[in-house]
Amino acid sequence: MIYPKILEELIEYFKKLPGIGEKSAERLALSIIESSEDDINLFSKTMINAKKELHPCEICGNLTTNKNCQICESDNRNKNLICVVEDYKSIFALEKMGKFQGVYHVLNGLISPINGITPYDLNIDSLIKRCEEGTNVELVIALKPTIEGETTTQYLNKILEKSKVKVTRLSYGLPVGAELDYLDSLTLERAFEDRKNV
Repeated sequence: MIYPKILEELIEYFKKLPGIGEKSAERLALSIIESSEDDINLFSKTMINAKKELHPCEICGNLTTNKNCQICESDNRNKNLICVVEDYKSIFALEKMGKFQGVYHVLNGLISPINGITPYDLNIDSLIKRCEEGTNVELVIALKPTIEGETTTQYLNKILEKSKVKVTRLSYGLPVGAELDYLDSLTLERAFEDRKNV
């Protein structure tokens, strides 16, 4: 079927979103066309505001509209239990589990020499500083079980081995190559409960 050019462009934009194929993109584009002008204006305004106002938390790197995110600001969180994740999407997945009462630290990637990503490209210096400022700190490394995740885990363990920081990792019960934000809450909960010393 040949769509009008502007509708084809809209479909192409939806296809750029993760997990959206041709058919889903067509359905979404047609749904937009059928929506009221008020709904479309509100939808566009919300997307623009999200892009403008969301930025990394100054402490952990999670998304927030304030200086610090709600998790870092909470008095009910254990600030000495720090879960290290690759990106903020992993925080959303872990928070859905509803069991973790510590705080997070976003690395903004993983060490990958083949892609030219070194430890200096990641948010590691501020993690070390947080560890030094805390008391009886435990780092829970929650990185995907890939070569890059393993390399990053071993690097963190190496630079912290002479400190008093306890370094643990999620259980290897996680499927190899899995993305944390796609795992179900039960799998994540069991991995947390069965975390091991690195």
